[in-house]
This record gives sequence, structure tokens and C-alpha cells, in this order.
Amino acid sequence: MDTRLWMSVLLCFATALMLFVLFLSYRKRHLQVARTMVYMMAAASCYALGYAFEILSVTLDGVKLSLQFEYLGIPFVSAFWLLMVIQFTGLAAPYRKWLALLLFLIPSITFLLHLTNEWHHLVYAGYFPNPDDTVPLYNTLKGPWYAVHGVYNYTILLLGILLFIPMYIRALPIVRKQIVLLILGAAAPMLFNIGYMFNTIIDFTPLGFAVSGVVYAWGIFRFGLLRLTPLAYAKMFDTVRDGVVLLDYENQIVNHNRAAEEVFPELVQTKSFPAFGKDILATSPELLQRISTVGFQDERFAFQRLLGDRHMYYICSLTYIYDTGTTPIGKMLMFSDITELKENEERLREKSQQLSQLNAFKDKLFTVMAHDIRDPIALLVSLTELLGEEPTDTDIASAEVFQEIRRQIRATFQLVDNLLDWYRSQNGEVAFRPQAWNLQQVIRQALSLAGARAGMKNIQISEQIDERLTVNADKEMLDLIFRNLLSNAIKYTDIDGKIELSASIEHNEVTVSISDNGSGIDEETARLLRHDELFFKEPGFASGEDGSEMRFGLVLTREFLRMHGGNLRFESSAGQGTTFQFTLPGDVSSRVESDSEETVVKAYEGHLN
Repeated sequence: MDTRLWMSVLLCFATALMLFVLFLSYRKRHLQVARTMVYMMAAASCYALGYAFEILSVTLDGVKLSLQFEYLGIPFVSAFWLLMVIQFTGLAAPYRKWLALLLFLIPSITFLLHLTNEWHHLVYAGYFPNPDDTVPLYNTLKGPWYAVHGVYNYTILLLGILLFIPMYIRALPIVRKQIVLLILGAAAPMLFNIGYMFNTIIDFTPLGFAVSGVVYAWGIFRFGLLRLTPLAYAKMFDTVRDGVVLLDYENQIVNHNRAAEEVFPELVQTKSFPAFGKDILATSPELLQRISTVGFQDERFAFQRLLGDRHMYYICSLTYIYDTGTTPIGKMLMFSDITELKENEERLREKSQQLSQLNAFKDKLFTVMAHDIRDPIALLVSLTELLGEEPTDTDIASAEVFQEIRRQIRATFQLVDNLLDWYRSQNGEVAFRPQAWNLQQVIRQALSLAGARAGMKNIQISEQIDERLTVNADKEMLDLIFRNLLSNAIKYTDIDGKIELSASIEHNEVTVSISDNGSGIDEETARLLRHDELFFKEPGFASGEDGSEMRFGLVLTREFLRMHGGNLRFESSAGQGTTFQFTLPGDVSSRVESDSEETVVKAYEGHLN
């Protein structure tokens, strides 16, 4: 076969191989690296096909025309290869556009100079026939710019290899294989071109691109070349302790870490990657469905599976991986093991059930307290009140003991009564039926009940309430509020002390004040009251009394006032007294009566000396 013919066939075969790689790369054109490979293979194809036409040309004009076609690719192949290296390694991402402009400056000048070579002969100084009438028919005499372009090409290739070296050292095994393939693809044309430098008759450089095409095609099919850049691998494996599975845009599992093998033991059994996720994750159809959804939105979802005899629970994060554009190049699936948290949650649920049972027992206990404890204490209170009316002068010691017993029984009864009221309020069993009540009448009723206790300490209680004031409140709750506040004031007011009650109205809100000149509230009790403690044990007041009673009364007062839309506040000074104030919705009735005089209620009760 004629030499020109078989060389042309080889060059056309090389062109076909490079166009095949171009087609494979075009299918992945959403990747920047793949797009650059498309341009590089297109330039190399122009070089090989143009050289085939040059060999077949029998005239000088045909040779020159073929060279013009060759130079559509010759100046740009090396530049595209270095650009692909930069993209693959992820270097200088913010300055990549400027690098591209600089990178293609000399190739563009070379193309323009060859296009206008007949004017200046900087690329080719001349053409002369081959004396042996062999391939090619015409040889070229190289101009000065040809040497510049040659140096540029070798510099570009050397720089690309140097960029690959540090990445190869720290790369994963699969990335190392891709780096070797890219270097081999560039080395083949370079080696053929070096041979042409020593034998300037026949240029076999285009055939070197045929070798590159074979290498790149093999890399695409065998090692997943152009599927994901090393940046994606670095993002996945840098300091990740959770299970990670990396998928490409075709939902093939490209790689995974060891933690992922604990989630999916099927990964260990897979011999080679990439492998289709639908085969490995076949036991988890719900997970496959989420992976296959095309929404380009990151999401988190719960995932569980049975491993051995234990249910494993995970929080999955599906993250789309981007190169430098807006189209995703793959997906990263992360599995965070929350099995221990779920098991703790189950234990907490069991504890909650136990607490519910204890709460039910507590309800029964309060029911027993309401019927089997309160009623006997109420009977004891009545009996001691009857006995207290008997003269006790004959036995002073016994009378003092009896008075202490009566006081303790009354306090216990009040504690149980408050405790039951508090329980009913917490369970929502207290009916709230607000109505309009005359404030003066309600207060005087409360004073009549508290007068006996005040009389025992010779305490003077005065009230100055406008008889036209009305409050909108629940009567039972209102009685409890006054009973507790008056009881508290009497308890901590010394003998011959004073308690004053007053009220004012502003903007349909009645403010009631109950003041005493007693011992005042100590700092600890004041702190507990201001912090809305549900209940607390009385630590003692400034008088130095042994405080050991549960303060349910003030707690109930505060809760009932809140149900009315009001609030409880106080001011206290040690040794000077305490003032409690609270607000209730109210009004001034239209009924006009004579101005009420200050009513002083004095209650005295004899006591033994």
C-alpha cells in the first residue's frame, strides 16, 4: 500500500478515536473538566485530520490549505490540556478566567500569525519539495515564531505534570489512577513530537493523539475519569466521621468511606466501583427513591434499617456537589448514627409511662387526703373551738398546752385546705365563674372571719373602701385571696400592731392594698415569691420565728389572681412591715350612697398570762 495512503488511514483512525473521546466527554458536558476535554479533543482532531489532508495533497496550495486547517487545533491543544489540569486540581479557582486569558494569549497569536504567514513568514519561512518524492511532498522551513510556540508547548506540558505531582502524593487511589491517565494522555503526543524534532521529515505527533484517545477512553470506562474532580473527593473525606457515600450524576456509587460500610455491608462485597446504587441499595427502596429524585435541593431525612438483630437509626443528609458552575456533578450521602439517641428516647418513654402511673397514684392520694384526712381534721378544729370556750383559769399550764394544740390543728387544717385547693387549680378542677361583687361587703365578710385571730394579738384592722367599688371576680376565689392575705398579715404582725386595707380604681382596674407594720419578709422568701416558685417551705421572717410551714397560701393567691387577669406584688422592709397589692377588673357602681366612714374592727379575745 502507498505510504501516503496508509498514513492517511492511520490519521483518520486517530481522528475517529479522538472524536469518540469527544463524544464521551460531551455526554458529561455539565462538568467543566469534561467541556475542556471536548475542546482539547476537537483541536487534536483538527490537527490529525488536517495532517491527513496534507499528506494526500499533491500541490503546494493543497499543503498550505491543509496547514490552515491543522492550525485550527495545533496552537490550542497544549493550552486546553493545562486548563484541564488546573480545573482537575482545583487550583486558583477565583482567578481562573484571568489564567485562561493568559494561557491562550500565545496560541491565539500563533493562529493569527499562521493565518497571515504569507505576509511576514514568522511561522514558516518557506516551503520546498521533498527531493525523494516521499511523505510529505513538501517540507517546511521553520520561522522564528515556530520556535517560540514550540518552547511554549513544552513549558505548558512540563508545568501541568509538576502541578499533578503534589496532588498525586496526597490523592486517593482512584484519583491517582486518573492523574496517571491524564499524564500518559499528554505524554504520548509529546514523545512523538520529540521524535519529529530529531527527524524533521515526517511528523507523527497526530498519531500520538490517537494513543491519547485510547488512554482517555479507557480511563473514562475503567476508572470513572471525568466523573468527579478531586475537590469532590476532598470534600467528602476530609475529617468526616459519619458514613459517607459519594454518587455521580448517574446515581452510581463512585466511592465511600469505612463508616459507610458499617451502614451498608453490601459495599464491602462490591468488587469494583463505580457501581449502580440501585444494585447496592436494593434493600432500601425508600432511600433509592430519595436519591433518584431530581430537585437539586439538599435535604435531611430519617432512615432506619435492620442490621443483625438490632434496629439502626440514622439521620441522612443528601447534599448536591457542584464544581464551579450551577449544575450539580454528583451527590454526597451522609449517615449520622442516632441509634443510641433513639434507644434513650425509648427508655425515656418508658420512664414517662412510669411517671404517668405515679401521677395517677398522686391523684388517688389527694382524693384520699380530701376525704379521709381533711374531714377528721375539720372535726378536731370544731372540737377545739368548743373546748376553747370553757374557762381554763384553773389550770394555766394545761390551758397553754391546749391553746398550742388548737393553733397547730388550725394551721394543719389550713395547710390541707390550701393544698387541696392548689391541687384542684393545677388539675383545672376549679370552676371559674366571675360575677360583679361589692368589694366593701366582701372585705368586711373576710374581716369578720379573721377578727378572732386578730383580737388574740390585740391587732387593729382598718379598712377604707369606697362602698361603690365593685369587682368582677369568682366569689370563692376572692374569699380565698383575702383569707390568705389577712391570715399572712395577722401571723407576722406583732401584738398591738396595725393592718390597713384600702382600694382605688383606675381605667376599670381596681387595686387593693393590704398593709401591716409587722416583721416584714426576709430576702430568701422575697426571692422565691418574685421567681414564681410553685411552692416552697417558709425559711422564716425577720422576726426570727421558726418558719417550717409550706407557703401554699400565697401561691394560690397568685394563681387565682392570674386567672382573673390580675397580678400580685409586694413591698417589704425588715421590722417595718409589708404591703401586698393586687389588681382585679372592676368598676364604680351607679348606686349612690352616703360616704362611708372609716370602719375600725377591733377584735379582742382574752388570753392567759
